[in-house]
Amino acid sequence: MTSTLQVVAAGGIGLIQDLGRAGMQRFGVSVSGALDSVSLRIANALVGNPDGTAALEVFYQGPTLEIEAESVRVASIGAPLEVLAGARRRAVPAGRSVLLRRGERLAVGACARTLVAYLAVEGGFALPAVLGSLSTFVRAGFGGMEGRPLKKGDALPLALAAAPERAERSAPQWDLMPPARVRIVLGPQADYFTARGRSTLTQSTYTVSTQSDRIGMRLQGPVVEHTKGFDIVSDGTAPGSIQVPGNGLPIVLLADRPTTGGYPKIATVASADLSALGRLRPGAQFGFDLISVEEAEQARRELEARIAGLRAQLES
Repeated sequence: MTSTLQVVAAGGIGLIQDLGRAGMQRFGVSVSGALDSVSLRIANALVGNPDGTAALEVFYQGPTLEIEAESVRVASIGAPLEVLAGARRRAVPAGRSVLLRRGERLAVGACARTLVAYLAVEGGFALPAVLGSLSTFVRAGFGGMEGRPLKKGDALPLALAAAPERAERSAPQWDLMPPARVRIVLGPQADYFTARGRSTLTQSTYTVSTQSDRIGMRLQGPVVEHTKGFDIVSDGTAPGSIQVPGNGLPIVLLADRPTTGGYPKIATVASADLSALGRLRPGAQFGFDLISVEEAEQARRELEARIAGLRAQLES
């Protein structure tokens, strides 16, 4: 018998995501993957998975799942959990693993201050990889659960029929508050903007638009002034590329970004800040700080050291 998590109620948007579909951009295939890869990696560490194991990414409110397996170990980052066993209920805070048994139900709560939360399952999901990844790319209709968000009645197949017995893990406090400032480096078409336009980007406060999605974060605020027009020959995009179309309002390209783009890119978000950016809800406000490439590289090294230290602490 296949061991599964049965979706009793879908909640908000739920997508299977890992660290993305690397190496496919030259074929025009978007990377996809988790909006907040740091939270994904912490959740996986709590249940003993490798960093890149696919987990459930949920927006705003998580699903209710029924355990149809001997046992399963899960952990959430970004939202609390509630375990339902008959009339009994018990709360499990975000950042702690928990062992569940057949017949119990798991309700993933509302995202706490962030846009997305992650539910990791020990062993991961027994879903077919598409081009080397389980990540869901909704616009193309592949990956995850048939290339779409979860719906009531879905059965998520588990890689493990039963979770091994061991002590549960708790992650030390990690600051998941959305940022007030995001670090950037100058982009490949920074010369397409006036000096005033470049200053506007770094001296202004921007608001996340309700038109944002996993492809791009659209920003509302002061207009960034072009000097060479707003059309370029389409070229490659990077995670966190900041495009500025003709209306002068920046768009930060995210996980499902297209592989190429025809708007000039004034800057790129430092990779160390991309996960924090992915936590921002529509209506959130923040600003940009310009740093050097060397400073961005150092920030990423420091982030990786923190994650490695956390995993070592959890596994000791």
